[in-house]
Amino acid sequence: MLKFWMAPGGLHVEPAEIGDAAELARIHALSFYRGWPSPEFESFLADPACPAFVACDARRRIAGFALIRIAADEAELLTIAVDPKWRGKGVGRALLDAVFADLMLSPARRMFLEVDEQNNPAIKLYEKLGFAAISKRKGYYPRPDGSAATALVMARDLG
Repeated sequence: MLKFWMAPGGLHVEPAEIGDAAELARIHALSFYRGWPSPEFESFLADPACPAFVACDARRRIAGFALIRIAADEAELLTIAVDPKWRGKGVGRALLDAVFADLMLSPARRMFLEVDEQNNPAIKLYEKLGFAAISKRKGYYPRPDGSAATALVMARDLG
């Protein structure tokens, strides 16, 4: 089955491929203090329980991606990242819309994620998409100065 969703700026969303691992690692490193290495992405992309989606143009230049894990009736957003030049243009929303559409074909009925409690743009997007904070994890995200940020755990029903 062909999976393809429209995205803003002439982009579309489609399933990621193992060959995308290096580009996903590059975008992740631009987005997080501790980026994940390419072999870690290769491992996730090879796992059928971890669908990933890329927002890209017709030449398959990737602007962002989302990676999830499905376990029984739950899904977790493992990570989502958008290249800095594409941020604020609706790419993250398009990726999550594609994730939700794809999850409708899975047994998952609830989705969870963690987000730095100081990442207001991400929190606002998640809230618009129906996520609500259910708990906190203190010291979850390492920071460059050696301190650690608290993560909000958010969840939403998938229907």
